[in-house]
Amino acid sequence: MELTNDFRVSATPETAWKVLTDVERIAPMLPGAKLEEVEGDEYRGLVKVKVGPITAQYKGTATFQEQDQAAGRVVLKAAGRDTRGQGNANALITAVLTPDGEGTRVSVVTDLTVTGKVAQFGRGVLADVSGKLIGQFVDALEADLRKDGQPTPAATSTGTETPAAPPAPTAAPAAESAPAGTPPAGTAPAAEEAGSADRAGSAPPAGTASAAAPETPPAGTAPAAEEVGSAPSAGTASTDGAAAAPAARKIDSPDPKPVDLFQAAGGSVGKRLAPLLGGLAGLLVFVWLRGRRRRSRQA
Repeated sequence: MELTNDFRVSATPETAWKVLTDVERIAPMLPGAKLEEVEGDEYRGLVKVKVGPITAQYKGTATFQEQDQAAGRVVLKAAGRDTRGQGNANALITAVLTPDGEGTRVSVVTDLTVTGKVAQFGRGVLADVSGKLIGQFVDALEADLRKDGQPTPAATSTGTETPAAPPAPTAAPAAESAPAGTPPAGTAPAAEEAGSADRAGSAPPAGTASAAAPETPPAGTAPAAEEVGSAPSAGTASTDGAAAAPAARKIDSPDPKPVDLFQAAGGSVGKRLAPLLGGLAGLLVFVWLRGRRRRSRQA
């Protein structure tokens, strides 16, 4: 089934885009939702739904299929399964952001496939539920934007609050104060090394070969030095490779309150249940009258 929702936020398209594509930020604002971990481009979490006395919990994943900020278009794919194996849900959510005065208009189209207990409500009830949940999300989003109070990305990039970097210090004072004949800073070590090399002229004393680092080490020592140097390098490379592999990052967030579909649907559920309740009431009256007649005959 396809569900369509529209809402407006009092933020520029740049700010709205930045917030709405930040899953970790908006997840706590979604009714019944909880983000548990992030691994690469995949977000994992759960959604709790209450149907009368029964609470269903859907665990699943969400990934961005498309993010085109220039066109203001973002596509999110989500899939979840009831933890008790009583149904699943899949959604392809497409949101388009357009300027609306000083704010942003967001149009959301959700292609939803759901099975299990939630599916018994049908498209009409789920559309009403979706609209009310979107309203709750927008209220939480507006409150977050007011509390945030951060400048928009455009204001940050063009503003003058960030001071310019101070000019790099020059070496002119040092050059003026240095006595004549003193080499520029940074060249002394090379000169000293050259001088020490000229003075050496012969093999260095015992114990100083590794410090002097001659080009041709004594026989028998080069292979050992190479082996010692190469072993840590190989270990370091493998360690760095293992550290570079992506790992799931846990998100510490409180458990969400389940979405009560009966309460969220309101009148829609009442309209669907009215015929059933009317028939049940008629059946109860019939049984009561029949029992009364039977008792009167026995009397």
